Amino acid sequence: MRPIIECVPNFSEGRRPDVYNAIADAIRSVPGVHVLDVSADPDHNRCVITFVGNPTAVEEGAFQAIKMAASLINLDQHEGEHPRIGATDVCPFIPVKATTVEECVALANHLGQRVGEELGIAVYLYGAAASRPERQNLSSIRKGEYELWRKEVGTEPGRKPDYGPAEPKTWGATIIGVRPFLIAYNLYLNTDNVGLANKISRAVRFSSGGLRYVQALGFLVDGQAQVSMNLTDFTKTPIHQVQELVRREAAHYGLTITKAELVGLIPETALLESAKWYLQLDDLQDEQILELQIRQKEEGDITPYPFIEATAAGTPTPGGGSSAALAGALAASLTEMVSHLTIGRKKYAEVDLQARQILEDAISLRQQLTAAIKEDSEAFEEVMAAWKNKELSSQEKEEVIEKATIHAGEVPLKVARLSLAAADLAHQITTIGNVNAVTDAAAAAIMARAAVQTAALNVKINAKSLQEKDLAQNWYQSVHELEATVIELADKTIAQAAQRGGF
Repeated sequence: MRPIIECVPNFSEGRRPDVYNAIADAIRSVPGVHVLDVSADPDHNRCVITFVGNPTAVEEGAFQAIKMAASLINLDQHEGEHPRIGATDVCPFIPVKATTVEECVALANHLGQRVGEELGIAVYLYGAAASRPERQNLSSIRKGEYELWRKEVGTEPGRKPDYGPAEPKTWGATIIGVRPFLIAYNLYLNTDNVGLANKISRAVRFSSGGLRYVQALGFLVDGQAQVSMNLTDFTKTPIHQVQELVRREAAHYGLTITKAELVGLIPETALLESAKWYLQLDDLQDEQILELQIRQKEEGDITPYPFIEATAAGTPTPGGGSSAALAGALAASLTEMVSHLTIGRKKYAEVDLQARQILEDAISLRQQLTAAIKEDSEAFEEVMAAWKNKELSSQEKEEVIEKATIHAGEVPLKVARLSLAAADLAHQITTIGNVNAVTDAAAAAIMARAAVQTAALNVKINAKSLQEKDLAQNWYQSVHELEATVIELADKTIAQAAQRGGF
């Protein structure tokens, strides 16, 4: 089962769409990340972005978001109702599937270290990742908000960040942590008496002696009393337990629940556990649920059907350029695989540091080449759109086509260069890596060679259409050198693999 982590960073900007959309786009640029929601509140001057993905992708998405926010948001100029301490005010990780709180804590620490060292942002850890008890709650870290933090961070020992400099910067500090999934859940009553809703809320919430992991308040919404709740850990206090307590307390006042309301998202597990409880299916197994059974089968099948079928569909994109990027990404992935099989093994202790560096570089290449799969298709579609545009004058159309064609050539040229770098990493890991995986390392070089040669074809066809002949000639020369180098490198890698593998 593939691990899924949710990240819900809060940014101190809810009034400028260009700013919070740029942050969302920075997250979307990371392969493997899916942005589920972008919610801005102009009164609070705050934006909350929800995204999910595998652990590596989610960490990178959070890093890019924090980096973008720091470049666009100045806390000295920020006003809003919601408490805040930084441009990226808080960035929680939430385990969703096939992952644990402990793994998310490790992720929070790794991200915090990167943000502190690479971006120069003060980082505080909270929640399950807190380094000290008093930092478990956000309110303790946010005390006095940005204005007081700015005055105290350089002088007060209690303000020393977990990572990054203890210096006041206009982007403030970022709070990174781990929390369980929060379910926002409201129950409506058959009354307009908000006082009764408040009494029921007091009986339900933990702070008044009610259920652990439940926060509750009474409200009047459209003439109907509502018990509004945050369920902060549904695995400890399940939603059906909360429902039944509200039902029981309401009955004391002769009231009933008329409807329930979910605000935002809810994990599938929370619904299934409640269904099992209400239906008294104590022995129900996940395998007995049709959709879960199908999903498990699909998750076990790693065949990339969507891309293969899209390529075969007879549409202009995705085509050779995207296929080149995919081949390059696979080359980097194979190098990652062999690096993993080498690192930490006693037999290869002398090359452990080198293998770790190869791994780090391969991860970066894989991410860039994966992003280029979509980027290449989009670049070609820009060219097609330029040719079809009937609203431009002849001169304007010519300029737009030239600009789009340059972009359509630059993408495969980038793919070729990245793929050559992947071929070089493949050669390195073939030379020092686990001998039992040398054929996989050689396969990486072959895939990289295919990627460079395929991308080169796309560069050449776009160069042929350019009006700027000097640039076209430069492209021809570049891909000629890239092809010659990758062919030689792949041949050397295959020979090295054969020598070490004894075949």
